[in-house]
Amino acid sequence: MLFARACRRALPGRGGRTAAPPRAPSKAYAAAAVAMRRDDLQTFLKRTPSYAIIPPPLPQDYTSEANDFWFSDSSTQELMAVMNTCLYNLYDVPRAKGIFDRLRSQSSAALDSQVVNAMLEAYLKMGAQSEPDYWIEAVWELADATIEPTTKTYAILFLAMHRFPEYTPKNRSFTSVLSEAVRSDISVSTLVADHVFTDDEEAAEIITQLSKSAIDLNLPLIVSELGQAQTMGLSDPDDPTPEVIPVMKDGEVPFNLLTLRKHLTRVALARRILPTDVNARQKLLEDIFNDLGLNDNSLLQPDLQRWMWQWHQKLKDRLETEVKAIAANELHVRGVGNKRVPILAPYLMLIKAEKLSMLTIIEIMRLQGTGGVTEGMKTARALISVGKAVETEYKGANQPPRDYFSNMGYRSLQERRIAAARFMMDNEGWTAPWTQALRSQVGAVLVECLMDVAEVTRTAKDQLTGQIITEDQPAFYQSYEYHRGQKLGVIRLNPMVSQRLSKDPVPVHPRHLPMLVKPKPWVNYNEGGYLYSKSSVMRFKDSIEQRTYLKYASEQGHVELVYAGLDVLGSTPWRINKRIFDVVLEVWNSGKRLGKMPPEVYDEPEPEKPPDHETDLHARNVHLTRMRAYNQSKAANHSDRCSVNYKIEISRSFLNDVFYLPHNVDFRGRAYPLPPHLNHIGDDLSRGLLMFAEKRPLGARGFRWLKIHLSNLYGYDKANFDERAAFTDAHMDDIYDSVLHPLDGRGWWQGADDPWQCLATCMEVYSAIESGDPESYECALPVHQDGTCNGLQHYAALGGDHQGAQQVNLAAGDRPSDVYSFVGSMVEKMLEEDAAKGDRYAIMLKGKVTRKVVKQTVMTTVYGVTFVGARDQIEKQLKDRKDLPEEECWLAASYLARRVLSAIGDLFTGATEIQTWLNLCARLISKSIPKERIDEAQTEHRQKKVKKWARGKKKTAVLPDAYLKKEQMTSVVWTTPLGLPICQPYRKTARKQVFTAMQTVYITDPGTPAEVNTMKQASAFPPNFIHSLDATHMMLTAIECRVQGLTFASVHDSYWTHACSIDHMSEIIRDTFIALHSSDVLQKLQAEFLKRYEGFKVPLIHLQTGKLTTKLAAAGSRIKVTPAQAKELQGLKELLEIQDDPVQSAVVETKQAYDALEGLLDQLDGEASASASEEGEEFGLEEPPATAKPPPKKRKSKKQREIEAAEAEATKKALSELAPDEDADAEALAEEEENERLKSEENKQLLHKFVDLTSLLPPLPKKGSFEVKSIRDSQYFFS
Repeated sequence: MLFARACRRALPGRGGRTAAPPRAPSKAYAAAAVAMRRDDLQTFLKRTPSYAIIPPPLPQDYTSEANDFWFSDSSTQELMAVMNTCLYNLYDVPRAKGIFDRLRSQSSAALDSQVVNAMLEAYLKMGAQSEPDYWIEAVWELADATIEPTTKTYAILFLAMHRFPEYTPKNRSFTSVLSEAVRSDISVSTLVADHVFTDDEEAAEIITQLSKSAIDLNLPLIVSELGQAQTMGLSDPDDPTPEVIPVMKDGEVPFNLLTLRKHLTRVALARRILPTDVNARQKLLEDIFNDLGLNDNSLLQPDLQRWMWQWHQKLKDRLETEVKAIAANELHVRGVGNKRVPILAPYLMLIKAEKLSMLTIIEIMRLQGTGGVTEGMKTARALISVGKAVETEYKGANQPPRDYFSNMGYRSLQERRIAAARFMMDNEGWTAPWTQALRSQVGAVLVECLMDVAEVTRTAKDQLTGQIITEDQPAFYQSYEYHRGQKLGVIRLNPMVSQRLSKDPVPVHPRHLPMLVKPKPWVNYNEGGYLYSKSSVMRFKDSIEQRTYLKYASEQGHVELVYAGLDVLGSTPWRINKRIFDVVLEVWNSGKRLGKMPPEVYDEPEPEKPPDHETDLHARNVHLTRMRAYNQSKAANHSDRCSVNYKIEISRSFLNDVFYLPHNVDFRGRAYPLPPHLNHIGDDLSRGLLMFAEKRPLGARGFRWLKIHLSNLYGYDKANFDERAAFTDAHMDDIYDSVLHPLDGRGWWQGADDPWQCLATCMEVYSAIESGDPESYECALPVHQDGTCNGLQHYAALGGDHQGAQQVNLAAGDRPSDVYSFVGSMVEKMLEEDAAKGDRYAIMLKGKVTRKVVKQTVMTTVYGVTFVGARDQIEKQLKDRKDLPEEECWLAASYLARRVLSAIGDLFTGATEIQTWLNLCARLISKSIPKERIDEAQTEHRQKKVKKWARGKKKTAVLPDAYLKKEQMTSVVWTTPLGLPICQPYRKTARKQVFTAMQTVYITDPGTPAEVNTMKQASAFPPNFIHSLDATHMMLTAIECRVQGLTFASVHDSYWTHACSIDHMSEIIRDTFIALHSSDVLQKLQAEFLKRYEGFKVPLIHLQTGKLTTKLAAAGSRIKVTPAQAKELQGLKELLEIQDDPVQSAVVETKQAYDALEGLLDQLDGEASASASEEGEEFGLEEPPATAKPPPKKRKSKKQREIEAAEAEATKKALSELAPDEDADAEALAEEEENERLKSEENKQLLHKFVDLTSLLPPLPKKGSFEVKSIRDSQYFFS
């Protein structure tokens, strides 16, 4: 069984990981087999998981060897990027070697085997050009220093011995190196297939030499393996075939065909290892897609494409000149020793100018209307996006030839995912990630050049003379706008370009498109998905910490089933629904509005100016509010039009193809398709355009489910199943009219909640009936099973909440429960009571609180929605109703949000208790510090103070506990039941000023360590944890569906399959949910926290806020203290539990060492300045002894009294800075009151004291009586 195999850990290098299993034929399983699968799944989920435990990063001004091993800083990343660029095409290998040697001398952890192999390969190539004695000596020197040589390392060494035998060390030979490789468990067939062997004849000679060495070593299996590889690579069966003469016009150069042939010659390289690789041609075609597209004259037709083509021709010429000028200037700058000017030329030369030009244009056009900027984009975002596009393109183009033929690795995934991952990584060309600053600087050069050359010609008629005036105008221009009170640089489009963008088709980069072949299976955290565009298995905003956790977990084999689940999702084949596409195209070309299809010309009337606009201030404000809403709606219409344009163009391109949607996950584990423009997670139009590529007969149950599906899409989804099927039967005449006359009939389908999906289902129902045998009709339409407020379902199962379970259909019932309608009715009762008291907004909203108004707020409450978020959601719904004045919606929404949140809190008490527990755990974790860092930080702090004051520097009082504030670097981390580590990325990242060719931009640097944002860590943990559970349930269901032969797709908590498979999938959904929630999820989370954060301490001063203390006490947290400690900790008396045994005390004190420091400083201060300086340096070498006695008392000098006064003021200030708890808007209102309390002696007693985090974590909430196994009897659990 799949989960039984996944529990076993493979031997190192021998494989053992599990990929998506092969599709099994769909058939009925015996009851015993089903029970066995359930047992395997529950055993897997109940196992003791392996955790990826990594120390938190250190603050910015500290470093250590361990910290450098896990987290590289921005400066190291920049050096690595420069080194990588200098190696590309041997641009500047001596400079790369200098950087590499410097990092080696620092024992940089960034220099892994891939970097070492890249340097070895570059040295070898340099030896073929000049100074072979120097460069080949460098090869062997580095090889001898390499601790863990890989397959590629040995391949390079064999090639060095073959090409430069005279420079091979005397103690090295083919025999000795082969013996080392065999002892290192290196596969020789993989070794000789490495891409460094680019010449077949040379490879054959090396194989012959290795065979002789294998004979000398008495290794018959190696001899046989080498013989097979040599036979495969000797000949190409296609060699005798004459070339096909292309059809050409007079004087035409067959560029595309010649380029294609050039790439196809690489196929012969694979025959040493893969004699048959059916996907090689498809991969090659994908690889050269961009090259062929650059010479496509089809861009010359519509206005927008014609302009883009003209810009492209000008920009590529401009870039060729510009890059040469930049390179010459940088060469001069380096010559005079100016290191402040950024080096950009190597990065701009990674890609040809014509491709740089096309990338820049497409990326800028894609960003139009993003980031809340109307008809434009934020400058910083544009620069970084263009720079990242260049980086991505370079990395894709830098993939070695082996990628064409790596199906050996892919086929072995069934048994050997680890071996496949190592094969991929070892044979992959090394590329270093770029920093945000570098991306913005590269992007600035390209965008500035584009803005200089891109123009459009506009014509207008002079109203006075009637003359037609023509003028060339910039297509883009820089501007500024104010965003939240800050001046923000933006790039705007010429209105003419913006207008055409919503009408004409736009080229889309291949990495934004679906795939024509199955995605590359995920074998590592950065290896899978698209064949050549570099993809990461997880989406995160350049969070080094999250990437480190993911990489470590992947190397340890913890995330195998996550990879398998993504492979299942990506391997589902899709088609475009041509009948829907034809209707969509007709509507689009008409330019009219249809449902949510935006019109070509915005058709809403502009608000009229009131007659008393100039005299009545209130009337003027109302008009301005309505005009602002009108302009926002008009801008949104344009953005929607551009979005639909993308969808239609992609659909047209894939109209007759089967395609696939590669997936990855966000940092919480939720799966998303990589192609952003057209996928099934998109809007109703996107979903209506998509259907499964495979058809399956409906059967009797399938035809019934198709009818129920149509009812659900129309909005009639709260009745029982029989009533829903009857609804479809009752509207059969409307269904026929919708299919036969979609745009000129009664338009019944247009009134559906999801009109395009409804029309697609109408077409399938019509076709099934018209076929004469509906049960035999082969249908490819996805049919959905949706959870009922899925987050609340998880909360009810976690807490055993019987009342909550009934509201979200975990408990069996004759009819489906509708939690949204129930909350709406509760709110209506509240409104009646308030209206009776004369409340203005209660009267205004009475009768208007529908299910739709409260749905989003109820749905997101379990994901931690705040009052502000709830208010904004409800305001949008009230505006959509259009029966309330625009200017009243905000205040009405504020009133209604309070009532809705109150109703939800009363209804789901179990969910609230679990949310509180998760929130408190996160608050404590994010305030904690590792025990060793407390000692180290205080020692470092004391040493700095001693050195500084002993040199005669002015004394500045710095409180150690305030000093420890920046040591709060601990993120909330947990592991999902599938082994995926989740690390919350919320930190107080500082913005960094970057000077670019266009303008100065401010960016956040994820490579700079920053303390965690306690408020965000705490508020985001409950929703993120539930999202991770939801994602786990989906992945488990996807894998089980593939095992049992079902086609599967998902939109988070909406699961899709063929109509005939709904009953089977429903059973799997329930089995996986029961198995998940029978595995003691919260108990395992608690156990992980106790293990992961063992030894972490929380400064007591960070607990002094009254509300936090009260919440912890109410949740059951207690601090064990001695009676003496209890007297000193009266500020936390609600949390104290007195123990007579001091050994059991959880409080650790550091005040004694601090007092010793003060005595030492006083002693130093009383001595002569010269001797004080010398002694200070001596004392600075070690921590002052805790037993040091203070000096005898003496009369205080005026200077000492001033110092003490300054220290007292600093203490007061530090305490006030520590007072805000950073947890909620409501607590901010009590800031003044809390600051006053901090002046008391009680809170001063909390200084220099810490408590064990694990002893402070609150106990789990008591679980209710609801049994999760009973959901098998609930037919509406997913419906």
